[in-house]
Amino acid sequence: MNSTEAALARVPRDFDSLRSVIIERKVSMPKRLAQVAAYALSNPDEMAFGTAASIATAADVQPSTLVRLAHHLGYEGFSDLQNVFRARLRDRTLSYEERLLSLEAGPASNSDTELLSGFLTAASQSVARLASTIDGETFSRSVELLARAETIYLVAKRRSYPLTAHIAYALGKLGIRHQIIASPNGIDAEMAQFATGKDAVIAASFAPYAAESLAQAQELAARGVPIVAITDSVFSPLAASATHWFEVSEADYAGFRSLSASMALAMALPVAIAEKRRSFRRSSK
Repeated sequence: MNSTEAALARVPRDFDSLRSVIIERKVSMPKRLAQVAAYALSNPDEMAFGTAASIATAADVQPSTLVRLAHHLGYEGFSDLQNVFRARLRDRTLSYEERLLSLEAGPASNSDTELLSGFLTAASQSVARLASTIDGETFSRSVELLARAETIYLVAKRRSYPLTAHIAYALGKLGIRHQIIASPNGIDAEMAQFATGKDAVIAASFAPYAAESLAQAQELAARGVPIVAITDSVFSPLAASATHWFEVSEADYAGFRSLSASMALAMALPVAIAEKRRSFRRSSK
């Protein structure tokens, strides 16, 4: 085996290995390559099905950037890189994936019942994906951090807002002090100023990220307020500000992205925090 063949043999040939390599190299990547790499990890299905032109448009880069990324990672070209994403689709054996494909090809295409089935399948896919990828240790550390906080501040805008709305409801019912940083009279910044290092933040944002949420998280992190983030990619600007963070990759149907996995996480956090606080009280007696 010559040096070229040896180099190609070390190139990641499965999605998980590729993801690990991208995460490892993200800090040293040129800006445009990091941008398209972030898009690739957040949209693996689109990477598998799309053309170089359509993917470049969606990622807001030139098609040549896809070729540069492939070469940067050691692939012969973009097609060679794309094969990794296509192999990921071939290797998936979850029955909901097969059911969705069956619905799309069946005689009930575009019917109301198919629409409902499509959303339910996407929701199932999202939850199953989170169940198989979430790090239990990160969840435990996040719960302990939040349980020790004097006040839990909640940061989310637009599509992510329902997550913090539910968390606020649950925390209220569980008797845990909290504050949503969202005001009808535009005093969000003033509300955030009350947070200190004795408090903690749960922040949520998904691509395209809400600029206001990112700015609030960055400002809070700069003041030493710990942040637990719910976001969709290791390249998310929100992850960069977080003490702990969860990567939640939601499936979509007809371009509408699910919140099912994120909501499951948002439901689990308040209950786990309440239970952790109870254990603190028991151990202090």
